Amino acid sequence: MRLAVIPARGGSKRIPRKNIKVFAGKPMIVYAIDAARRAGVFDHIVVSTDDDEIAATARQAGAELPFVRPAELADDHTPTVPVIAHAIEACDALGWLVEQVCCIYPGVPLIRADDIAQALAVLEQGGA
Repeated sequence: MRLAVIPARGGSKRIPRKNIKVFAGKPMIVYAIDAARRAGVFDHIVVSTDDDEIAATARQAGAELPFVRPAELADDHTPTVPVIAHAIEACDALGWLVEQVCCIYPGVPLIRADDIAQALAVLEQGGA
């Protein structure tokens, strides 16, 4: 199964609430969710968050939130890898049998679905 994980914690210091701040008509995180959906390569698109407002915005945009990110993985110093590892473990616990994972950051209004699909093609061709 292919999984897209969008890590979006609520406590941004430099730009408060950046993941749901409106940019060109929609919340920033929606660009990532829309691109992941349009790429058509994922079985599940999940958002890893500790924030209720981000969760509601993500659900409304079509993402899944089958778990809540624990507080110890939501501070200023938490690297991305443990957040993605937690998401994989949480999804595996649901019986999803994750085989491939793509991390898509939430603050990417210029992301394109084609780029995501092409990245998967490069991965599957090997040598990446």
